[in-house]
Amino acid sequence: MRKKEDDYNNSNNKKQGSLNKYGDGVAWFRGELIGKGSFGCVYLATLKNPKSKYGYFPSVMAVKSAEVSVSGSIQKEGEVLNNVKGCSNIIQCYGEETTTGQNGLMVFNLLLEYGSGGTLADRIKKFGDVGLNEFEVRGYTKNILEGLSHIHCNGYVHCDLKPENILLVNNSCKGGVEFRAKIGDFGLAKRVMQSKKRKLEPYFRGTPLYLSPEAVEDCVQESPCDVWALGCTVLEMLTGKPPWYGGNLDTEQVLKKIGEGHELPKIPSNLSKDAKSFLKGCFVRKAMYRLTADMLLNHPFVEGLVDDDDGPEEFPVVEDVLGVESILFVAETDDDVFSYDSQSEKWENVSDEDDFYCCSGDDVEDFVDNVESTFSEEGMTKEELLNIADSRADAKADHITRSTITVPSQGNSNSSPQYPVNLTIRAGV
Repeated sequence: MRKKEDDYNNSNNKKQGSLNKYGDGVAWFRGELIGKGSFGCVYLATLKNPKSKYGYFPSVMAVKSAEVSVSGSIQKEGEVLNNVKGCSNIIQCYGEETTTGQNGLMVFNLLLEYGSGGTLADRIKKFGDVGLNEFEVRGYTKNILEGLSHIHCNGYVHCDLKPENILLVNNSCKGGVEFRAKIGDFGLAKRVMQSKKRKLEPYFRGTPLYLSPEAVEDCVQESPCDVWALGCTVLEMLTGKPPWYGGNLDTEQVLKKIGEGHELPKIPSNLSKDAKSFLKGCFVRKAMYRLTADMLLNHPFVEGLVDDDDGPEEFPVVEDVLGVESILFVAETDDDVFSYDSQSEKWENVSDEDDFYCCSGDDVEDFVDNVESTFSEEGMTKEELLNIADSRADAKADHITRSTITVPSQGNSNSSPQYPVNLTIRAGV
């Protein structure tokens, strides 16, 4: 009996010693180890005084820690999280802190939102080869898409999107799914390439199973590579199996399939029509024709789902052009492009860097004719191509204005696109 007590005390002391190795924070206690990787360790943390009304931190956090001398990856992750903050589908960062551990060891700590539901990989594993039900998958997919859209709009590429890096947080919305999916682990994230002359990197980032063809063949990783990885993740949620499953392939063989083999992940025939169409939009080998996160948010697979926070976003229809804060006008020459602000009553010249897009029915048909031969290799129909073209137009229109503008017509006119108001004025006016 005495021996059992000694063994228990020794085990408890060792555990406590490992916790104290990195030390506690000013306002929080370091708890049990919940994750470990090449970057360092992740601990559960609780507040020393959770009832304090002045406390900024939540009562429970996840603390990612590493010795200061080898904490470059974690520090970079904190910088990226600070630059992409403001989205409810990305793990929140509450700050950073340096603690003193045993023997004066200096430790860098990143204070993060805690995913009480574990990772998406844990959730998939729980259901085995059956996979998650489609309603749950659609909800998680929309969460991830909204997070990706925010990341890309802020000029970043995640580069390592996979179920292990998607955390599940309790959903406060009643009547919805139990968890909300949030993107985490930005240790391999990079900025979007700004230069048109693309500089190839000597290596690729991320996990081989989720790499896109351009990443394997050319080490090019821009926003389309995240969409490919999303497709792999959605496929894994639906089937319970990772992409390229079967055959006991090693890493080199998988990379050869993706790159030299020109193969695509197999989409099971028993999936719903919308699910198969969604995956086809993700698994397009040529990155320039792959759907973007914004386009996929308009796909039937996720469209119509009620947002967990505020419900579906509504855009007002403006009947009076003077009520619009900003309108874009295009002159007959390429150089004369102006923007009018109705509040300040000023005209401003639009620079070449500003984005402008207008889509007509002819543009849609031209787009389909130009890429139909490319997509035929991917097994897509012309109807699906038209949906892609419409998604491109919708995504571009949403990027320019958050309002749908309707201008009353005088006399008979055909139906006009509900995009930003486009009026042609004579040069010099």
